[in-house]
Amino acid sequence: MPPIRSKTKQDSIHQEGRIELAIEAIQNKTISSISAAARTYSISRSTLRDRITGRVSQTNIHANSHELTQFEEDTLKKWILSMDDRGAAPRPSIVREMADLLLALRGTDRVGKNWTGN
Repeated sequence: MPPIRSKTKQDSIHQEGRIELAIEAIQNKTISSISAAARTYSISRSTLRDRITGRVSQTNIHANSHELTQFEEDTLKKWILSMDDRGAAPRPSIVREMADLLLALRGTDRVGKNWTGN
């Protein structure tokens, strides 16, 4: 059974689809201008123009803003749960230090001060 989404979430999914169709129509030269494509697919002309020039959608920006990879997050989660099972749940500062160690292995920046709270 598909997940239940709010009306606004469904609308944004449909808009993303219309934007992709409009970009494809312009690239295939089915529609000659951005304005005509925006009218045809009922989307904002400025949004379409931004996407054509390479701007990424907000949903993708948020999804890519994670510091750790999914594997690193799963590993950190397992470590926290194993510590909790042993009666020594780590404090947020210790979790942040562990995340910094994982990032140091990749040679990337550290997580922020409020990372564990976020």
